[in-house]
Amino acid sequence: MPAPVPGPKSNRSIPSATVIPVLIYPDVRAAVAWLEAAFGFAERVRIGEDHRAQLAFGDGAVIVGDVRHDRRPPRPGEATHSVMVRVNDVDTHCERARRNGARITMEPTDFEYGERQYHAEDLAGHQWTFSQTLADVAPEEWGGTSIVRD
Repeated sequence: MPAPVPGPKSNRSIPSATVIPVLIYPDVRAAVAWLEAAFGFAERVRIGEDHRAQLAFGDGAVIVGDVRHDRRPPRPGEATHSVMVRVNDVDTHCERARRNGARITMEPTDFEYGERQYHAEDLAGHQWTFSQTLADVAPEEWGGTSIVRD
C-alpha cells in the first residue's frame, strides 16, 4: 500500500484546498461576477485584470482562467467534466442559481446514497453538481463498495 501523502504547506498565493479545478472562460471578470452571484463563490485573488482569479467556497476553491493557446471553454453540447460542490441547502442554492441565469439541467433530486443534488450549466457551458447531505449512508447500502486501505 502506498504511504499517505502529507498535506501541502501553507501559501497565501494559492487556495488551501487539496484539489483545485481550473476552468477556462472567455471573459474572466464576467465569469467571476457570475459565479459570485449565481453560485455564491467569493473571489480571493485576482491575477492581472482578465487573466486568472481564485475563488473560494467553504473549504474548496476553483480557479477561473482566460482563453489562450490551447485553453478553451467547453463547446456547446459537450461535457468534458463536472465540478461537484457541497452546499447546506440544495433547493435554496438552486433557486439562486436559476435567478442568476444558470441553466438547471437536473432539478433537485434525492438519491439513495444520502445526497440531494441538482445539476447546472454556467454561462460558459461548464457543468456543475451541487450536493446536500441528507444522511450518512454506507456505500454497501446502495450497491457501492468501500475500499479499506491499511
